[in-house]
Amino acid sequence: MFTEADKKQIESRGMTVEQVERQLVQHKEGFPFLKIEAAAAVGKGIIAPDATAQKEAEQAWEDYKREGHKVVKFVPASGAASRMFKNMFAFLSADYDTPQTEFEKTFFDNIKKFAFRKALCQKCHANNDACAKDLIAEGNYKAVVANMLKPEGLNYGQLPKGLLLFHQYEDGPRTPMEEHLVEAALYASSNGEAHVHFTVSHDHLQLFEQRVAEKKDYYEKKFGVKYDITFSEQKPSTDTIAANPDNTPFRNEDGSLLFRPGGHGALIENLNDIDADIIFVKNIDNVVPDRLKGDTVLWKQIIAGVLVKMQRKAFEYLRMLESGQYNHDKLEEIIRFVQRDLCCRKADIKELEDAELVCYLKGKLNRPMRVCGVVKNVGEPGGGPFLAYNQDGTVSLQILESSQIDKNNADYMKMFTSGTHFNPVDLVCATKDYKGHAFNLPQYVDHRTGFISSKSKNGRELKALELPGLWNGAMSDWNTIFVEVPLSTFNPVKTVNDLLRDTHQG
Repeated sequence: MFTEADKKQIESRGMTVEQVERQLVQHKEGFPFLKIEAAAAVGKGIIAPDATAQKEAEQAWEDYKREGHKVVKFVPASGAASRMFKNMFAFLSADYDTPQTEFEKTFFDNIKKFAFRKALCQKCHANNDACAKDLIAEGNYKAVVANMLKPEGLNYGQLPKGLLLFHQYEDGPRTPMEEHLVEAALYASSNGEAHVHFTVSHDHLQLFEQRVAEKKDYYEKKFGVKYDITFSEQKPSTDTIAANPDNTPFRNEDGSLLFRPGGHGALIENLNDIDADIIFVKNIDNVVPDRLKGDTVLWKQIIAGVLVKMQRKAFEYLRMLESGQYNHDKLEEIIRFVQRDLCCRKADIKELEDAELVCYLKGKLNRPMRVCGVVKNVGEPGGGPFLAYNQDGTVSLQILESSQIDKNNADYMKMFTSGTHFNPVDLVCATKDYKGHAFNLPQYVDHRTGFISSKSKNGRELKALELPGLWNGAMSDWNTIFVEVPLSTFNPVKTVNDLLRDTHQG
């Protein structure tokens, strides 16, 4: 199937022929739907800590940081902002020149409220000898949009979301990247250091580095911390081969194989390269101005505190099991912790002999752990918290996307549509074992949880293979704890007009 030139191309990407052949089999066979037991809810897989528990968790996190552990904030930031401006691109190419849709009218009626308004005016002056207000007054709406989206203007149609001006302050506007630096200082710093890691696309790396060079000293002085800011790119070895509709390899015009980025699940490799005791993971666009950061900071501390308390307990039990210094009552206590606190259940656990039971408990305790903040479901798109079956027959907590659920199964669809909570990508991760060694995170991926989508290139239809999502299948075999957090901690920006919401106004 593959020529010598193909094999060289595959190897140059850090991939093997066998790996690519497996991907083609996945194109052909597809992926199985997950077997679900129930949607998670408060009291059934989701913790809703009361005021006392919140205080205890907050204190546990403060104590943990004082012990000198390394904490890193990990921010996936490689996405371009083009989807944010889909409506405005449509206006630019429309056969009318004045705003017609509600979206267009809202944008122009509130243009003064955007944090990028001053920068936009400067571009309008440079390119059209008039400010945005005057261009609008004379009916030249499209010139304003062109200055916002096109390369000769702000180039917002091609820039990454992390470098757009989101929030206005007295000392100037801030990008989401800067807001994450502020957050890191407020809840993820220890020993006077704040470690922040951004995953970025190759095309945008230099722009991110430039912004950091401009702003780092300012935020260090403002918050009294030293920043260690690093970047990584998605590895070519995590790309996936595109296929024709008949599942044969899709080839470019020059005959070479087409590989496509494997989705955010590829970032498990980047996460695996991070040397840290605790890693916060949060999307680039989920940020708020300083006046609203209180809830975000508080609840990050709470979920981190829940994590370190749970990890401490798991480590204690692992050392006990390893030492052999336990009795039947202690084994029962450990079983309760695994089943009640970690929500990992095995139907036939009572049938296991003691030696088998100890082996099973060690396996379930000694793996990466994460606490996921979940918010009440208000109809936003996103994965939901579920109790799902694993390959070994156990049931555990998972974040599932709609693509993983059999739409023909009425019971499953009812669970999915009536779920009380969803995950806004708000994770705190512990990636080292009880001996201080880093887990090899790719070992804990459920490779059966990818999915296939239809795309096209130069008018030709193709099938694209997405790897198991970073917080879905890529963390499938982790210990997972869900904690209910307030909706005020979730403020994504999916369209440019979302920046007009009160939660993004300074």
